[in-house]
Amino acid sequence: MKKSRVYTKTGDKGTTALIGGTRVSKTHIRLESYGTVDELNAQLGLLMTYLNSEDDYAFVLRVQNKLFTIGSHLATDQEKVTLREESIITTDDIEHMEQEIDKIDDSLPALQAFVIPGGTRGAAVCHVCRTVCRRAERRALALSEAYPVSLEVLTYLNRLSDYLFVLSRKLNIDDKREEIFWNNCCK
Repeated sequence: MKKSRVYTKTGDKGTTALIGGTRVSKTHIRLESYGTVDELNAQLGLLMTYLNSEDDYAFVLRVQNKLFTIGSHLATDQEKVTLREESIITTDDIEHMEQEIDKIDDSLPALQAFVIPGGTRGAAVCHVCRTVCRRAERRALALSEAYPVSLEVLTYLNRLSDYLFVLSRKLNIDDKREEIFWNNCCK
């Protein structure tokens, strides 16, 4: 089997093909949407280098795979082709995320103030992932205003940012780092 080239030259003039064959500008909201999901996935890869727990590592790896599912969903021109099964996020995926959030959150002290991003390197990277996730959610919502995007995709991204928040707190606590809270008396 001949190895394929990484470059195709088909995007040299600023367009790319969606799943279904439609060519759109690389500045199209659809590309902004799945490109931000790809950026989030890369940031999660960085986060994984800071994870000491095998359970956390395995869960984030599962999330990375689900982000590929979301990316393919967002890249599919549903006016031309039907979503493939591997491009569908299910309510089971969301429930699995919620169970993991609850498991971590139940082990954390109650919050008394807003948390300032930081602490350990892993927790800080987790906050970067969380904010990129929020942007990915906003881009997917903007896309959904003009094109079909499943509610499950939008919900999954929303829950993922919640997961990243509780994971950041867990990472600080696991490493015995004090959480940094907003000093709202600064004027």
